[in-house]
Amino acid sequence: QVHLVESGGGLVQAGGSLRLSCAASGNIFRIITMGWYRQAPGKQRELVATITRGGTTNYVDSVKGRFTISRDNAKNMGYLQMNSLKPEDTGAYYCNAGGLSTWSASWDSWGQGTQVTVSS
Repeated sequence: QVHLVESGGGLVQAGGSLRLSCAASGNIFRIITMGWYRQAPGKQRELVATITRGGTTNYVDSVKGRFTISRDNAKNMGYLQMNSLKPEDTGAYYCNAGGLSTWSASWDSWGQGTQVTVSS
């Protein structure tokens, strides 16, 4: 079983920055992919960014040039640096990761979410 815990959310003014962290723990042999998703009130959860173990990244168009996803494979950590935040970035941000356990079973886990609120 793998647990993900997000941190770093909060209230920030438009134009400000936040850095989200995702700590993975449990029966982890290897984390293959990590990603960040967000869900605004009344809307579906959407993909924000993903990163492979080798560092290949992918972003939703609305955050390109403002957000940077990264990871520390040695520490089983993921990060999302968010700059030039806009009110439309407001929502609950969720970490997602998938990989292999020590007995080579695949797993996919979600964190509990951290709230990001951007005021205008």
